[in-house]
Amino acid sequence: MLLETYRGRDLSRVLARVRATLGADAILVRTRRVRKGSGEIVEVVATTGEELEAFRKRLEREPLRLAGRSPLRRGPRIVALVGPAGAGKTTTIAKLALHPVAFGDKRVGLITLDTYRVAALEQLATYAEIMDIPLEVVYGAAEIGPALERLGDRDVILVDTPGRAPNLPVDGRSWRALLERIGPDEVHLVIPASVRVDVALATREAFASCGVTHALLTKLDEVPGEGGVVGLAEVLNLPARWVSTGQEVSTDLHPASQRLLASLCGRAQFLADVEMAG
Repeated sequence: MLLETYRGRDLSRVLARVRATLGADAILVRTRRVRKGSGEIVEVVATTGEELEAFRKRLEREPLRLAGRSPLRRGPRIVALVGPAGAGKTTTIAKLALHPVAFGDKRVGLITLDTYRVAALEQLATYAEIMDIPLEVVYGAAEIGPALERLGDRDVILVDTPGRAPNLPVDGRSWRALLERIGPDEVHLVIPASVRVDVALATREAFASCGVTHALLTKLDEVPGEGGVVGLAEVLNLPARWVSTGQEVSTDLHPASQRLLASLCGRAQFLADVEMAG
């Protein structure tokens, strides 16, 4: 477990339990007073440097599906984004295409399977026009081959998908079937950072049939102090390359492990420092 929670009436005794359990190098993530009954208790959330390093490695690990990919494969790298409506997939696609931490220095092409919502298609088309990036709109299986051929000179192809369950039929086919025909190298599950853990787990299950390889948390700026975001990433138990904040396409994208650890450690203090301050 990355984060451990300790509660008690007296801060010094709670800190003593933290030290006894996690050792002298324990890191305090959060200390606060919470109401219990007619009184208050102290709540301390703590971890260790070893746990933080293990968490970083889990985020940065290479999925087995990618590790086993043939190095002889030719053509653009294909990265698809899947997830529920309102998660921020289309905006994140634009961020990935522009930002230097992702594919800002690559020749990018776009494919959208989200042909059900006019607003979504118009939004991506506007982004593509502004960024001067080719966009292919795929309505059916027969259009996939020609679309991939026209984007064959790209370094990366980013695939946008509908914000609906992958097993819902459209014209006798699901968009998941179209995604399978495209054959993405990576499939990133896009989830807002403010979502409840049970909802996030249900979403992961709903989109598992798409061959999800990574998680991509969005809207970190909508979570006060980014509290709980690291816990959500841990529960999802998926590698993560990026996380997203805000609506600014050119800036609001970050390497996942760096941002998540910073959101945790930026508020952390060593146990000894807290004891001295107390």
